[in-house]
Amino acid sequence: MARALMVQGTGSGAGKSLIAAALCRIFRDKGVDVAPFKAQNMALNSAITRDGGEMGRAQVLQAEAARVEPTVDMNPILLKASGETGSQVIIHGKVHACMKAQEYYAFRKTAWEAVKESFDRLARLHELIVLEGAGSPAEINLMDVDIVNMAAAKYAKAPVLLVGDIDKGGVFASLYGTVKLLGRQSSFIKGFIINKFRGDPAILGPGLDQIHEKTGKPVIGVLPYIYDIGLPEEDGLGLRKGSNFKYRISNSDKIKVVVVRLKYMSNFTDFDPLPQEPDVELIYSANTADIENADIVIIPGSKNTVQDLLLLREYGLDAGIKRAHAKGIQIIGMCGGYQMLGKKIFDPRGVESSNKEVDGLGLLDIETVFERNKTTCRVEAECLIPGICPTGSPPLQGYEIHMGESRGDIGVFKLIRYSSNSERCGLNPEPVFDGSQKENCLGTYLHGIFENDLFRRGILNVIRVRKGLPPLNDTCSYGEIKENALNRLADIVREHLDMKFIERLAGL
Repeated sequence: MARALMVQGTGSGAGKSLIAAALCRIFRDKGVDVAPFKAQNMALNSAITRDGGEMGRAQVLQAEAARVEPTVDMNPILLKASGETGSQVIIHGKVHACMKAQEYYAFRKTAWEAVKESFDRLARLHELIVLEGAGSPAEINLMDVDIVNMAAAKYAKAPVLLVGDIDKGGVFASLYGTVKLLGRQSSFIKGFIINKFRGDPAILGPGLDQIHEKTGKPVIGVLPYIYDIGLPEEDGLGLRKGSNFKYRISNSDKIKVVVVRLKYMSNFTDFDPLPQEPDVELIYSANTADIENADIVIIPGSKNTVQDLLLLREYGLDAGIKRAHAKGIQIIGMCGGYQMLGKKIFDPRGVESSNKEVDGLGLLDIETVFERNKTTCRVEAECLIPGICPTGSPPLQGYEIHMGESRGDIGVFKLIRYSSNSERCGLNPEPVFDGSQKENCLGTYLHGIFENDLFRRGILNVIRVRKGLPPLNDTCSYGEIKENALNRLADIVREHLDMKFIERLAGL
């Protein structure tokens, strides 16, 4: 069985996910067969595994850092908040049910069995498992239903590194309070990491000594605040990420991309490749002025498409999107955003809400019907939009995650769905078609489409030509950018943490 090491935090956003990713890369670089594990993840950013299972994007990134293929065992429980219906509970990559909080807590024993099964399978395949906790382990109202923090550490026999976010303030109180609230369970914590520090770490010296004296646990490193790391954020929008390209473009020649900020926005990591381009300025906004002055407006995916569509109307954003369309601004809908752009959305079985029928924005000639079956599959796609991808380009890579099926004027992409856990999306060598286009409006179910370098540059060059700018011939490699960012992150963690201490904890 594998050895184990766990990263927990004093609260959400402390930096657990990226520190775990960095440790996966560091151990892999040392020749250790390492894999990530998070027992339960609550996130709206998800991805599809090779066999069609759905899992959290953070664990996919950690698997990439470990240079192993992502599997649903790395994230056996995924919770996706969906509004009035509670959260969609995904177990081992498949939708189990929608549950409200009390229902899920009553379901804890079944969820815990799934967690143990997944950890045991991973532990038989790898030398080391790097576990990640969720939120804080010291939520005293939830300790009796915990399956992701100290319960997971105990089961895996994993020593814990506790991360505190000094940028939020009160880091020493957070570390001390976590230890005291955990009581006997704090024995799993073997060291502290202080994250996101700005300035001279020497001024922390007295505090580091005192927290060691008060808790008996050392601070094993202080990580600096990292700007522009270029990696996807699990729970926040990485709006500070900038281009890693070899040259910059003047502001007057920038393509302004506005992603409409939805309440239930999901899979916003779809757009991480865009600001890596030298001519793109990307913002997330719920402001009609931003929408009407953009070059591209993107309506992203949503975990509650109907509710987000109704909110667009409530705040007048639907009118702003239509005015932008009338001005010739490129409108793109992704997944739920694609559904919103159609004429109608039907939900006869109450899959997302109590609204049986809702008018869409009417910019695409499609209608969508929600059913209980969820389509989850990876795809290869041929782009049928003239002038986007050069002749002879390799197939586009992407994946589908959606509850609804759209019908009408479909035919932007020709797909081969090559993996799935849904009957509707089964292994089928015959192509199917996805997406709709009408004038300057485009919609698709395909996630990950902007990670395809030639497609991304093709879309941007179409906009450049509309603006009277020459197309750019150079294409940046998003895969290379991510790989370099993981290496940079690992270098920073390696430099600022006591890696000998961590290696001893991991039994290396």
